[in-house]
Parts: sequence; C-alpha cells; structure tokens
Amino acid sequence: MPLVYQKHEESPVPVTRRRADALATARPRRGRPPAASRADVLDTAMRMYLHGERIDVRAIAAELGLGRSTIYRWFGSREGLVGEVLVRAVQPVIAESRASARGAGAKALLDAFDRINRSLAAAPALRAFLEHERDALRILTSSAGPVQPRMVELVTAMIEDEVAAGTFEPSVEPSTLGYAIVRLAEAFLYNDADGLRGDVERLRKVEAALLGVRA
Repeated sequence: MPLVYQKHEESPVPVTRRRADALATARPRRGRPPAASRADVLDTAMRMYLHGERIDVRAIAAELGLGRSTIYRWFGSREGLVGEVLVRAVQPVIAESRASARGAGAKALLDAFDRINRSLAAAPALRAFLEHERDALRILTSSAGPVQPRMVELVTAMIEDEVAAGTFEPSVEPSTLGYAIVRLAEAFLYNDADGLRGDVERLRKVEAALLGVRA
C-alpha cells in the first residue's frame, strides 16, 4: 500500500493512504447543503402557527428548498400538515396540565381538563388560527380530520391512567368518555361566528357532572 509521510520532529512518520483519505473526508465539503427533512418542515410550520401566521406550504417549500410535492407526500395534504402542527402544539399543554393536576381519580382528571381548556381559550396562536383559517373549525373538530381523533386518544390515555391506578372507575368505556370530553370541549371552546368562545366555567361544570364529581 503506498505511503504518505508527515514530518514529526526529525523523523518521517508513515501514514497510510486510508488515514489520509479519512483526514480529507473530515474536512468540510463545499457545495449544496443537505436537503431539508420532514422535521424541518414541521418546525417551520410550527413557527408560522405560533407567530399567528397562516401555514403556507409554498413559502415553506421556498424557504427550505423543497418541492411542494415532497411536503404533500410527507403529510398527505396541507390539512395534514396543519393538523400535525395543532396536535404538536397542544401536547405540551396536556402534559403540563396532567403533571400539575391536583387530587386523584376523577378530581385529578377534572382539574387537568380545566387547565387544558383554559390554556386553549387563552392561546393567541389558536385564536389567530380560528380567525384567519377558513376551514379552521372543520380541521379542529371533524371526526375524519387530523386533530379530533388524536385529541380523543390523548384524553382517553389520561382516563386509562387513572383507571389503571385504581383511582377512577368510569361509568362508560374510557374511549367513549374520552370522546365525550373532547366533543364537550369543542362545543364550549369554539364558536361558529367568532372562532373562539372560551366558555370554560360552564364547561368545567358539565365535565364535572360527566366525571361524577362536584365542580
């Protein structure tokens, strides 16, 4: 194998061609940067949403150097991308509300649901989305859409955790109760005319009745 030499003090030190190739590979390469990923698209769309901007697939594609067809292939449609952003935005709200909830069983669930509802009612990004997105309510509340089924899954998981802990015994299946909780929230939080209704006080009372606890 041919040798390459480097000077080290007075004696030449042999370095194999493989080592030289490795050193060359380690140097930064010029040229076109790596293509953007699905996560990059989601991050850019999330930034738009949190800033109260419309999620614009054309603008995202131009910013990231992608074709719109690639984004549609990853998310199915613009609505699929928007739905994933909305679910991603609410997940930390749910996690924080669950962790901060007081009590156990039905009381903990009611407290967690109330915290989630109040956070959503006060969220500027959600308000802007409802005001500026023509199909906002359909995207948020359709049982065939990208948001409601995931919300039902997340709420049902909270209920199932309490059932597994032996602190709550629902009168119906957890999945049915989770669906009812989500549909109630939609009815009291959103308004066909104004976008965001935010009637959290009455919502808490109805949820309490559904869970079998005092409001």
